[in-house]
Amino acid sequence: MHNQPVLGIDIGGSGIKGALVDLAAGDFATERVRIPTPEKSTPANVADVVAEIVSEFAEQMGDGPIGVTIPAVVTHGITRSAANIDKSWIDAPAEKIFAEHLGREVVLVNDADAAGVAEVKYGAAKGNDGLVLVTTLGTGIGSALIYRGVLVPNTELGHLEIDGHDAESQAAASVKTALGLSYSEYVPRLQRYYERVEALFWPDLFVVGGGVSKAADKFLPKLNLKTPIVPADLRNRAGIIGAAWLAADKVAHSA
Repeated sequence: MHNQPVLGIDIGGSGIKGALVDLAAGDFATERVRIPTPEKSTPANVADVVAEIVSEFAEQMGDGPIGVTIPAVVTHGITRSAANIDKSWIDAPAEKIFAEHLGREVVLVNDADAAGVAEVKYGAAKGNDGLVLVTTLGTGIGSALIYRGVLVPNTELGHLEIDGHDAESQAAASVKTALGLSYSEYVPRLQRYYERVEALFWPDLFVVGGGVSKAADKFLPKLNLKTPIVPADLRNRAGIIGAAWLAADKVAHSA
């Protein structure tokens, strides 16, 4: 990959964050810039904010590509869903909208996929060349499936139906908060989720991210699984780092 730092941008429901990433080190090369997500988070409004972030780093990044994460399924540059962002993203040619707005090559990826790639390349799953399943426990459950270092995009395993329910409606971190569950009350929900995913995919490693992973010692050791399960390393830097890696990788392979 190239030595020039690559810009990664992470679009969330409340904030849009960006930083230049040193891909050799797998870490930020600059301080992170954060701008609140516009009240009406349409593609055009979000692209304006992304352009603001790009202008902060334009001199240092040259004409390099930009990796952008979004809380949506992304197939061939088109956003197929919209979680915590405006519904006008559904079926929008989002990658093209960003590229035209910014006048640069843009690689748009699902936010959980970007975080998963970062954990495999630089974080908790570094050096694991088997099947790694990264999950983010937050408002919902995000997932990334990576085999021998290659991403299988848009898995959406938070939406598996388990015991007649959408899995994330039972086991997301937001459910723990909403119901005021203690960790010992939350663990059976996670146990049910991970044992089902394990039975379907037989991964070599589970990595658990999302804010709740800061307290991983309170729940991960209580899960009874065949697969090793570890907390994510990169926390809230993972999306930006993974987006930058995927952008550089795409450019390297399209040359």
